[in-house]
Amino acid sequence: MTSKADPEQHLRDLARLRRVRDRIDREYAQPLDVEALARGVNMSAGHLSRQFRLAYGESPYSYLMTRRIERAMALLRRGDLSVTEVCFAVGCASLGTFSTRFTELVGMPPSVYRRRAAHGTAGMPACVAKQVTRPVRK
Repeated sequence: MTSKADPEQHLRDLARLRRVRDRIDREYAQPLDVEALARGVNMSAGHLSRQFRLAYGESPYSYLMTRRIERAMALLRRGDLSVTEVCFAVGCASLGTFSTRFTELVGMPPSVYRRRAAHGTAGMPACVAKQVTRPVRK
């Protein structure tokens, strides 16, 4: 983060990064970009991206997409929305990007996941299904 000579600044930076992560968790379905997230904590987009990656192991955009895919998985398990409806419900503007990222994280396209998940988690409490089906970044 910053030099070890200023631990107070380091703690302030960590607090700002937590605010960014919390905002992504809350507003994942909104149109968010790194510039807007950085402005919200008075950082440059480049600095935010570097520091976020150091603190959490992935870029802010990657973290946002993971949250969106997690939510999409839950909506697809319900089975009452189409893949396109789920894509837009979680804040993705492109069905192609959504499907590609979903396939990367989950290992199968969203349409296949929707068919399989409806049967695979039947009777399972939602909190357990969420944990069991959480996407794992490779």
